[in-house]
Amino acid sequence: MDLRKLKKLIDLVQESGIAELEITEGEEKVKIVKGGVVSVSAAPVVAMPASAPAATPAAAATPAEAPDASQEGHVVKAPMVGTFYRSPSPDAKVFVEVGQAVKEGDTICIIEAMKLMNEIEADASGVVKAILVENGQPVEYGQPLFILG
Repeated sequence: MDLRKLKKLIDLVQESGIAELEITEGEEKVKIVKGGVVSVSAAPVVAMPASAPAATPAAAATPAEAPDASQEGHVVKAPMVGTFYRSPSPDAKVFVEVGQAVKEGDTICIIEAMKLMNEIEADASGVVKAILVENGQPVEYGQPLFILG
């Protein structure tokens, strides 16, 4: 199944009042459970969280994945699914720290997707109030990464 279709289906479930959606297309079957997992099955099964604070059966969501209600400001969200990195290499200095001022367009992290390193830029200027994801953790499309004040 096309990733764009999956994204649209996930958005539909998140925005609607439904708790579960299951679609069969040929031999492929997709089941999306709000707050659960997405699974696509043809031959192998691929599982991924359906939304930012969702939990997979093997790992519960950590509090760092969801913005704290007391934190206000601009939320920078993941533009893609991948692995979050705070620095360009393991021994390099991190792009940003909490309390650091950033300008729109500054590189603030990297998301590795399909062996490609994608530099993620701040979409607004401000001061980094919170970093919501741990280095090396998987992130989902639209998952909050930073809060800028």
